[in-house]
Amino acid sequence: ITLSLALSGFASPYKRATSLSVSLSGPATNVTIIDDLRFTAIVSNTGSQPARILKYGTILADILPTRSFTVTKDGETVPLTGIKLTVSLEDIDDSVFAVIPPGQTITVNHVLSTLFDFASAGPGTSTFMPVTSFQTASPMARLTNAASLDHVSVSSSSVDVHISGDLAKRDLPVLDARAVDIYTSSSQKSFIDASYTEAKSLAYIGSSYIATNGTNSLYTAYYGATSTSTIRGVFNNVTGEPSRSRALSCTDTFRAGSSAVIAYTVISTTNVCIFPYAFNGREVSSTNLCRGTSVASRNVRFGATLHELTHATSGTDDVIYGCASDQALSDTNQRINADNYNCFLTQVTLC
Repeated sequence: ITLSLALSGFASPYKRATSLSVSLSGPATNVTIIDDLRFTAIVSNTGSQPARILKYGTILADILPTRSFTVTKDGETVPLTGIKLTVSLEDIDDSVFAVIPPGQTITVNHVLSTLFDFASAGPGTSTFMPVTSFQTASPMARLTNAASLDHVSVSSSSVDVHISGDLAKRDLPVLDARAVDIYTSSSQKSFIDASYTEAKSLAYIGSSYIATNGTNSLYTAYYGATSTSTIRGVFNNVTGEPSRSRALSCTDTFRAGSSAVIAYTVISTTNVCIFPYAFNGREVSSTNLCRGTSVASRNVRFGATLHELTHATSGTDDVIYGCASDQALSDTNQRINADNYNCFLTQVTLC
């Protein structure tokens, strides 16, 4: 089962930000080579206070090859070919925020030829919509957890472009061709192996829990009215993860590793890159769930691997991060958001 993307529509308590807006400009109405798919977004703050916006998974993310746009053609989503992240909100620093002073703007530029599979979509008119569902923080506050973030939906324009001619898939640019696998110790390898084993075995427990309990209050909190067979299918895909060619290591050619990015999946290969050094000894094993953590902490050892394996095996996406935020999504976005599976399974397996 592969989940389709629908990044519009949040359920309460998400609110519309009246002081922020996004305008988008793009290439000519018709392009005959996808290298011309260059876009400029201007994010404006008309409010009286600075706006501090988490860049990950939004139009403001102009460095890493992550989803900053939703592209559709004939009502279907054009596949993303970049990377999908697991982010530790407890470890982010100022570098992952864009701060827009009152009355000011930020301009970001995007080249989309390498980020989407236009060849599979074929020629025709595509609609480019920037991702403008933001997580924001108080300008002066120290972020301690996901609860410190507010969630706002910002209005934006879209751009239609008729694409024809050269649609051949472009390779993602490699930022570090000399990158090597960062695992240098047996303890790091043991950590990743244990995380992988736990993710598969606990995904089985999650599927069994749903089969037994159905649409109870915990299920509806994370998945709304989505069919239990759909959600069980995602967990079952992790449990039965069969690929012997999928790498579970880290050769960080995209320079995505940081104090906040603890794992990512390369969509084109479904290889999973995990940074064991990013866990700082905080990650809790499955044998210590009764006393070592809370659901909101998002620091169980299996969590990052489960998150990434749902990307690799079911095509989940990164709509939002944080367990409380996950529960505020629309049913459609809960179904595709990888963090929902992490938080739900953590709550199922905690004592």
